[in-house]
Amino acid sequence: MPQPERRSRREKSHEEVSVETSVPLAGDESALFASPAAPHNTVLAILFALSFSHLLNDTMQSLIPAIYPLLQQSFNLNYTQVGLITLTNQLTASLLQPLVGFYTDRFPKPYSLAIGMGFTLTGLVLLGYAGRFEMVLVAVAFVGIGSSVFHPEASRVARMASGGKHGFAQSLFQVGGNAGTSFGPLLAAWIIVPHGRHEVIGFSLVALAGIVLLARVGHWYRGNMARLPARPAKGAPPVFTSKVYGALGILVVLVFSKYFYLTSMTSYYMFFLIDKFGLSKETADYFLFVFLFAVTAGTIIGGPLGDRFGRKRVIWASILGVAPFTLLLPYANLVEAGILTVFIGVILASAFPAIIVYAQELVPGNVGMIAGLFFGLAFGMGGIGSAVLGKLADLTGITYVFQICSFLPLLGVLTAFLPNVEKKR
Repeated sequence: MPQPERRSRREKSHEEVSVETSVPLAGDESALFASPAAPHNTVLAILFALSFSHLLNDTMQSLIPAIYPLLQQSFNLNYTQVGLITLTNQLTASLLQPLVGFYTDRFPKPYSLAIGMGFTLTGLVLLGYAGRFEMVLVAVAFVGIGSSVFHPEASRVARMASGGKHGFAQSLFQVGGNAGTSFGPLLAAWIIVPHGRHEVIGFSLVALAGIVLLARVGHWYRGNMARLPARPAKGAPPVFTSKVYGALGILVVLVFSKYFYLTSMTSYYMFFLIDKFGLSKETADYFLFVFLFAVTAGTIIGGPLGDRFGRKRVIWASILGVAPFTLLLPYANLVEAGILTVFIGVILASAFPAIIVYAQELVPGNVGMIAGLFFGLAFGMGGIGSAVLGKLADLTGITYVFQICSFLPLLGVLTAFLPNVEKKR
């Protein structure tokens, strides 16, 4: 009687692993029927597409403040009206994000990323053709809405494509935004400022390219819905408990400390160097570039470190660990200041990817809402911080601002009160 073919345990194990870790191709309909619990490989093509789209989105976002002088000249604006432009853009770009995330957590919309970029495209065209101040406000509101749709949904797709490397995926996604924020003012200086406000319409081609790219990402999203994290079943214990609310409150305070200090550097570091050391604006620009480069490096490494050592540890080391360097900065000489800001940029920037992923694990099934909440907070804290610190600098001097802000990272001690929500590594 023929015997069934025997296979070694190693052969069976190898076959099982090969099947479990296979990655459905983009648009493969069989992915729709895959088990949500099955492990998946990291889809680097999607992560790079999201990072590049983030670069495009934040480049166009950062064009708006870069052309304020042109808008002021074109419409004879006072500073209150300029502030109203900032308020309109920041409100639509921050307050709507958690609402968009909350909705799409419950009703996934694979092509919403492309639609969000369509709002940005509309805003750029309106801004280029605006004939009245009111139309400028409508235009920047459209650009802000585009950002509100983009960030929570792109963060969700990054988690879907992460293959379990959630921190790495968030870091790669966010570093594109950091690069875009720094490119916007340069492109405005090279293209829009010399030729006039109407040149902003040319950047609608960038938005159009983003729509095409994000439509492809949406196609992959639709074909891989099984990768979406499962929402809590009916009758399951409530996700939002007093413990969770307390932890989210601590994270909000940590985001406040990080982004208020980060705003002091991005908005006023050049003025600090010019005031204290008598540097030229060109030389101060180089120091700011070094700091921003360090921030980019920190964003890249923060997520993978969280994957390896745990998010809570990275948050602790990043927020509180940067305090010795920030406390020394106001009293350092020029060379020491340059070295200190490298450490500050790398260490401080590593926190945000870890905070996002930690919060998403704290509140399972609400990936988009959590991403929208914390990206929105980052935008809002940055805008508020810039205004508050500017007023403080007018009243007390720029050096005093840096002395006060140097104590903000000490709020990182609150990390000790965060619950342990991660699996043991």
